[in-house]
Amino acid sequence: MKTVLFHQHGGPEVLEYAEFPTPEPKPGEALIRLRAAALNRMDVLVRNGWPGLKLELPHINGADGAGEVFALGEGASEFKVGDHVVINANLGCGKCDACLSGWDNMCRNWHLLGETIRGTYAEFISLPVRQLYKLPDGFDFHAAAAAALVYQTAWHSLITRGNLQAGETVVIVGAGGGVNTASVQIAKFSGARVIVVGSDANKLKLSESLGADVLIDRSKEEDWSKPVFLATGKRGADLVVDNVGTTFMLSLRALRKGGRLLTVGNSGGPKFEIDNRFIFAKHLSIIGSTMSHLKDFKTAMDLVVTGKLKPVLDKTSHLKTRRALRNGSGAANSSEKSLWILVR
Repeated sequence: MKTVLFHQHGGPEVLEYAEFPTPEPKPGEALIRLRAAALNRMDVLVRNGWPGLKLELPHINGADGAGEVFALGEGASEFKVGDHVVINANLGCGKCDACLSGWDNMCRNWHLLGETIRGTYAEFISLPVRQLYKLPDGFDFHAAAAAALVYQTAWHSLITRGNLQAGETVVIVGAGGGVNTASVQIAKFSGARVIVVGSDANKLKLSESLGADVLIDRSKEEDWSKPVFLATGKRGADLVVDNVGTTFMLSLRALRKGGRLLTVGNSGGPKFEIDNRFIFAKHLSIIGSTMSHLKDFKTAMDLVVTGKLKPVLDKTSHLKTRRALRNGSGAANSSEKSLWILVR
């Protein structure tokens, strides 16, 4: 099969368009012919590498993917060949206490597709059928691939872990990115008031089009906790979604007493200082979350396919040219055009 892979960590120049053995579906698995994949920040981080990351090389990036069931392993009766599906990249073992209790994202042997094991930048991938969601006939593969990881992540963080309630005020730090755009929509769907903090005018306009009630331009308001304070009637926000990390102190300032800070990542860096006095004096909670369990994945995708949540696609690119591959905006392919790389 055709793939985009790398044999060593580095910049876009390490990516290769190459042949790789097509996997065979094991018992309980389905072989998926991928029609769309999506590019996440995680793919760049994995390609660059970090201390302690151990991969079986060559490695294939890609967490998100959607396509058709091409073949079925023994006992995989939930689907049939030709079914359209989208992939859940959150891989639990299915056997440990966490998985058996429905919290597979807390699995003792947890993996994220494309991060610790080979992913979706390929024509085919074989996965346990529990990782698949059946799409309605005609539903856009690109929209499905763009939604799978970020919508389940945002839903699990806001609803399951954060216990978001109608009428609460949510601050979302960052106007772009998949999880944040999903968070805006999920918060509005849940009946919350949404404040978005960003520095890019076009991204702020996007947030507004998705339903954001208040926009704060942090390039003009360096201490954006102050306009949040004023926008909430000097009460503070109920929740802050902060996946930057280095902005935690402003987030803690922006919260009301008893508020919650939600985080699923640290795009600004993993290490930073916080003043603990804000946490205990204001009775604040910092809540971490990673991906979601299978139930939340289904809930999020149900809302996507029924149009209640609408994935935001930046651009799409065929597997066409080596130049696109080198630029990180696509993957090289001179003949096969079944797989697209989506860039959010």
